[in-house]
Amino acid sequence: MNRKLIAIAPLLIFIFICVFLYQGLFANPREIQTGRIGQTVPAFNLPDLMQDDKRWTDEQLKGDVYLLNVWGTWCPTCLAELGYLTKLREQGVKIIGLYYVQSYDADFDGPFDMQALRDDVSNMLSRAGDPYQFNILDLERSLSLDLGVSGAPETFLVDKNGTILLHHTGDINPRVWRAKFAPIMQELQP
Repeated sequence: MNRKLIAIAPLLIFIFICVFLYQGLFANPREIQTGRIGQTVPAFNLPDLMQDDKRWTDEQLKGDVYLLNVWGTWCPTCLAELGYLTKLREQGVKIIGLYYVQSYDADFDGPFDMQALRDDVSNMLSRAGDPYQFNILDLERSLSLDLGVSGAPETFLVDKNGTILLHHTGDINPRVWRAKFAPIMQELQP
């Protein structure tokens, strides 16, 4: 019996690997889901991007349905989605920016030039549209890491209780909005 098992073990391993790889052929790489769907937004206390004296917490955001949009001025796809996100804001969708600083490391880069970042953000939003109620600065990427963010843009749909209902990697455009976000938003309307 043991000899038979030893003889067919390589075949079983080969079949397992083939099935695993075959499933990968049909997986959509854009469908990266956070393990946080159905959980509340992680606790945070982060500064406002544009106001030194303002801070935002997860508790302050409860009570409203909103999109938490991870973005950066360095991201061309973020720039492309700003126009459509601005239209959504004009239709009453609350959108909060989570600014993802890509290239800063406090241990190696020294002092951060906040004014240069603010100027860059202001210029981009004035050219492409400003969909954000406000922007949270995640300089050390603590909230981004807690959310499982892998880059930008990424958008989370959060309900009034702070529960993450949907996570989308990539830009929000009319097709994505209709297919993924609009049905859930309609369910959330009173």
